[in-house]
Amino acid sequence: MAGIKALISLSFGGAIGLMFLMLGCALPVYDKYWPLFLLFFYILSPIPYCISRRVVDDTDSASNACKELAIFLTTGIVISAFGLPIIFARAEVIAWGACALVLTGNIVIFGTILGFFMVFGSNDDFSWQQWCDCLYRESETWQEMCTLSPI
Repeated sequence: MAGIKALISLSFGGAIGLMFLMLGCALPVYDKYWPLFLLFFYILSPIPYCISRRVVDDTDSASNACKELAIFLTTGIVISAFGLPIIFARAEVIAWGACALVLTGNIVIFGTILGFFMVFGSNDDFSWQQWCDCLYRESETWQEMCTLSPI
């Protein structure tokens, strides 16, 4: 039951963060939709870490290069997501009030993404990795069935 509560809390946090982003774009005072480019950063930020978790075995206690590279790339994506609205506001593309709303949304969204990996990142019974592994096994089965030669 704790997993369901965490999932509901995370979805609520994501909705609040997207609300701040939309308010920074759609309020009649601001009326500029350039901050919506941050959606790409929200989508791209967990990808390096997910790839490194899939490739690297976690049994090694020492730090490895793949995991460090994934953390470095994720940090670059997150810093870019915080820098883009400031650059837009400095160039007077968006207003500073819109920048503040978008940065608030960034804090909430990236906190939600971090919370997702803290809650579902462990290898316990209620893990997102089980769903990914199941989908991966199904895709391998489909590939095997498609590569069978007809008799």
